[in-house]
Amino acid sequence: MPIFNYGIDHLTPGVAIDIAEGRMIGVLNEEAIQKILASRQNVLDITEQEKIVYGVNTGFGSLCTTIISKADTGRLQENILRSHSVGVGAETPLDVAKLMMILKVHALSKGYSGVALETLERIIWHIENDFISYVPQQGSVGASGDLAPLAHLFLPLIGEGKVWKNKKWISTQELFQQENKAPLALGPKEGLALINGTQFIAAYALKGFVRMANCLDTADIIGAMSLETLKGSMKPFDKELHQIRPYQGSIYVADRLEKLVEGSEIINSHQNCSRVQDPYSLRCMPQVHGASRNAWLHLKEMLTIELNSVTDNPIICSVDKTISGGNFHGQPMAMPIDYASLASAEIGNISDRRVYLMLEGDVEGLPALLMNNTGLNSGFMIPQYTSAALVSENKGLCFPSSADSVPTSLGQEDHVSMGSIGGRKLNTILDNLENILGIELFCSAQGFDYRKPLKSSAILEEVHAHIREHISFATEDRIFGDDMARATELIRNKEIVAVANGAADRHHINLYNHEVFGIY
Repeated sequence: MPIFNYGIDHLTPGVAIDIAEGRMIGVLNEEAIQKILASRQNVLDITEQEKIVYGVNTGFGSLCTTIISKADTGRLQENILRSHSVGVGAETPLDVAKLMMILKVHALSKGYSGVALETLERIIWHIENDFISYVPQQGSVGASGDLAPLAHLFLPLIGEGKVWKNKKWISTQELFQQENKAPLALGPKEGLALINGTQFIAAYALKGFVRMANCLDTADIIGAMSLETLKGSMKPFDKELHQIRPYQGSIYVADRLEKLVEGSEIINSHQNCSRVQDPYSLRCMPQVHGASRNAWLHLKEMLTIELNSVTDNPIICSVDKTISGGNFHGQPMAMPIDYASLASAEIGNISDRRVYLMLEGDVEGLPALLMNNTGLNSGFMIPQYTSAALVSENKGLCFPSSADSVPTSLGQEDHVSMGSIGGRKLNTILDNLENILGIELFCSAQGFDYRKPLKSSAILEEVHAHIREHISFATEDRIFGDDMARATELIRNKEIVAVANGAADRHHINLYNHEVFGIY
C-alpha cells in the first residue's frame, strides 16, 4: 500500500481522501519524529525555565494574562478539552471527522506545535482503526481555531467522549476496555495545539471540493445530453470563440462539450436548420460551467496551501522564539468556500433552465412534458417543481458566511471568519445540486430516446445505456421520485463520470485534464 509521510510529504486533497478511505497509509518517518521530539523538548524547556508563553503556562483567550503554575500545566491542557467541548446540533459525518484527524496529524507533525510523539501516535491509531470521535456540527466561529469541534474530536485522548466502532457509538471508556488502552496524560501546550487550528473548516472544504469536482464533470455530460435532446448547436463551443476570451474554465468546458458529442448523428441532422441561436442555458454552458470551474480552481489552490500549513497558536520555533499570531484564523479558507458555494449554486440554476426547455415542447420531435399522452398523464411536469425549489433554496444559502463576524472571548477575539458555517453550507448546497442534476439526467435521458433512430456520440450513447439499466423510459405516469432518487445516486456515486471517461478512453478521446482539474 502507498505510504504518506505525515509532516514531510506534500498533502493534496486526493491524497487526504486516499488515506481516509484506506487506499494509502499515513506514517511518521524518522525525519518527522525528530522534528516532533525537538519541538516537544522546546515546550518542556520553556515550562522548566518558567518562560511566560501563551497557552503553555497562561490561561486561554481573554484569560491570557492569568499565569498557571508549573504543577498545573498538564491539568490546564485537559481542562481545555473539557471546557471547549460545547458543540451542538447533528453529528459531523464520519468521513469529515476522520479527515479532521488526518489533517491535524499532518499539521502537528511539522514540528512547530510542541505535542508529544505518543499523542500523535494515538491519533494515528484512531485513524487506522476507524475509531472516529463524535463531533457535533455547530459551535465553531472559525477563528482561534475550530475550538469546539476539535475539542470533541480529541476528548477520547483523555478517555472521554464517544467513538464510532462496529457501526455504533460507544463510550471511550468502553473502547479502551475492549482495546486494552489507557487515557493519555496531556502535557504543556498539547490541549491547545489539538484544538487550535482550522481542520474542521478544511475537512468540510475538502469534502465539498471533491464533491464539487464530480458535479462539474457530471454537469458537462448531462448538459451535452440535454443539448442533443434539444437539438442545440455546436457553434458556441468553437475553440476560436474561447481563445479570444481565454478563461481557463471556459476553454476547458467548451473542449469537453465538443468531445462529448463528437461523431453525433443528431448534431449532423440539424446543421442547416433555421434556428440562429440557442437559449443561454445551452449556448453559454462554457461560460457558466467554466466560471464555476474557475471558482473550483481557486478553492483547489487555497485548500492545498491550507492542508500543508501550521494553523495552531502559539508557534514554537525554539525555546527563545515563540510567536503568538493568527494562523488559526479561518478567513483564507472562508472566502474561497463562499465563492465555491455560489459557483455550485449556479450550476444548479442553469441545469434547471435546461430542464424547463426540455418540457416546453417547442423543439421538433420533442413532446411537451416529455410524454406523448399528456392530460391523463402529467408527464415530467412536476420534477421541475422540485428542481425549482432546490434552486431557490440554494440561492438563499448563498449569502456568504464570511461576511459576518461576531466578537467572542470578551472582545479578545473580535473578528472571526465563520468559515466553519460556510464549509457546512457548501456541502448542503452540493446536496441540492446533486438532486438538481439528477432531475436533469432523468429528463434528458427521456428526451434522448425521442431522437432515435439517430445516434448520438459513442460517449453519450454509453452513458444513456447505463442510465437505462437503472431507469426505464416512461410512457405514462409513475412514482417519478423513485427514478429521480436513482438518477441522483448515479451522480453521487460518480458512475456517470466513470462511464463517460471509460467510453472516452476506449475511443481514444482525451476528455479529462487530470493535471489541472484533478483532485491530486
